[in-house]
Formats: sequence, C-alpha cells, structure tokens
Amino acid sequence: MELAWLDDFLALARERNFSRAAETRHISQPAFSRRVRMLEDWLQAPLFDRDTHRVELTAAGAEFLPIAEEIVRRIGFGRDRVREVADLSASSLRIACTNVLSLTFFPAWLQQLESAGGSTPSNISLVTDSMADCERLMVEGKAQFILCHHHPAAATALDTSAFVSLDVGGDLLTPVSAPLAPGERSPLHPLPGSAEAPAAHLAFSSASGMGRIIAASRAAGGPAAWLTTAFTAHLAMLLLIMAREGRGMAWLPLSLIAQDLLAGRLVRSAPTGDWDIPIRIQLLRPRARQSPAAEAFWSQATANAEQN
Repeated sequence: MELAWLDDFLALARERNFSRAAETRHISQPAFSRRVRMLEDWLQAPLFDRDTHRVELTAAGAEFLPIAEEIVRRIGFGRDRVREVADLSASSLRIACTNVLSLTFFPAWLQQLESAGGSTPSNISLVTDSMADCERLMVEGKAQFILCHHHPAAATALDTSAFVSLDVGGDLLTPVSAPLAPGERSPLHPLPGSAEAPAAHLAFSSASGMGRIIAASRAAGGPAAWLTTAFTAHLAMLLLIMAREGRGMAWLPLSLIAQDLLAGRLVRSAPTGDWDIPIRIQLLRPRARQSPAAEAFWSQATANAEQN
C-alpha cells in the first residue's frame, strides 16, 4: 500500500467527483482511478459507490475515512517531530486561517497573546484560504491549528472526536447593502424582499465557512427572506466590494464592515437585527499531542481565552 493512495482516497471522499479529485492530485483521471482501485484491491473492499451520479462512500469507505485521515495526519506530525529533533522546526507554527479572520482578528489576537506575557514562536506560517481548504490542510497534517468562524448549526469536516476547539472571540454576520442614495440610511437592496421582488443576494460559496453558516442558520429558522442569487464567491472582501457598488445585499462580518457602516458606504438591509447571525471565533487543533511549540501556543491561547 502506498501513502499516495490514501491522499487519493481523501481527495475523492472530499470532492465526490473523479475528474475534480484527479485535478486536485495533479494526475490524469485514468491514472487516478487506477490508484483508487488499487487501494480498494489492497483493502479487499469497495470504498466508493460509482453507480450514482455523485460518487458516494460505501459503508466500508465511511468506516475507512477517519482511519485514513488519522494515518495521513500522524505521518505529517511524525515528519515534523523528526525535523524538530534535527532543530529544523522546533519553534515554528503552521496556522490555517480563513480569509476574513486573517485581516480582522488574527493580528490583534496575536498581539494580545504576546502582551499577556507569553512568548509566541519566532516562526509562524499563516496560510489563508477558504474553510474547505483549511480543513483539508488540517486533515492532511499540514497545519497544526485552524482559526475560523463557527456556528453550532453548521457542521464541519472537523466535528469529530479527533479534534478539539477553543472559543477565542465572537463576531456578527449582518445583512448589508449600499444605500439607496448617498447620505441616506435606506438600503438599495432591503430585506426581507418579496416573492415578486426578491432581494439580490451576494452569496458565499459552499467552500466558504461563511456560506455554510449562513445556509445552516437560515435553514434552522428565523424570519423569512426572499432572495435571488446575483453573485457568488468565497472571499468576503470581494462580496464587500460588490455590496459597496450596489450589486446586491450580503451577510458580512461586522468586524469587516464596521467602518463602512460608520462612513455610510453600507447600511443595514433590514430594519431590525432579526436577520443578524451571531457567530463565534474558534481555534481548532488535533486532539493528539503536537510539537512542544504547538502545545505551548495552545496553552497560551487557552489561558488568554479564560481571562477574556
């Protein structure tokens, strides 16, 4: 059995499509399919149901998924521990962070940790990406922590006993729009809209953690809204720019849009806060023990969260 087969299996389990999975692995689809079949032959069990339009895990595949994730993750950590012994990465950290938090939360939070009297590693590598890609980095053992937004209604790939989380802050997803006219407080794209005139929605993609949270929160209840999707992206900054230009309304983090609201470039799309979505900011890590530097950082973050 080759380690690459596990990476292939995880890619297909994530994408549920042979072509997209092969593209992420940078190999041809026929070669990718052969490697998946070789893994199934080695395990002597089918891992995927290929008879459906969307590739689905079989019962055996679902059972093998957390095992494969743990193997790949542990190998990644093992590589890092060997490097530590060689003094190559003893004081380094790798943090995967969603795009918004890298701009609005992480710099001040890191400074707060440092101001509390602790010492942070001298070498911090921050990778900013969509929530889906941050999850992939964690599962593959390429990140020690994830900093992301969280809502209890929105499940993630890390909602398992193999990971633990720490609540480090809060935010608010607020529906906003450009004003009807400069200086006015009335929105150009108001909520709740109507069946005859739905509000133009600037939506987060499904790869975005924000997109998952908004979809799950609205599905869980709350006031109704009539929306028609006008634009989709996973970057909050792009949706912010589109909202400023009057192309629609968007749910955006208050930490990102506070200055726009103050300056009148954006206004609330709803007359009340009924459509607001409270969210938390979490730091996630694998439950398994990590490097001394990572463990020290986690302890420092935990102490800071308890004090605030």
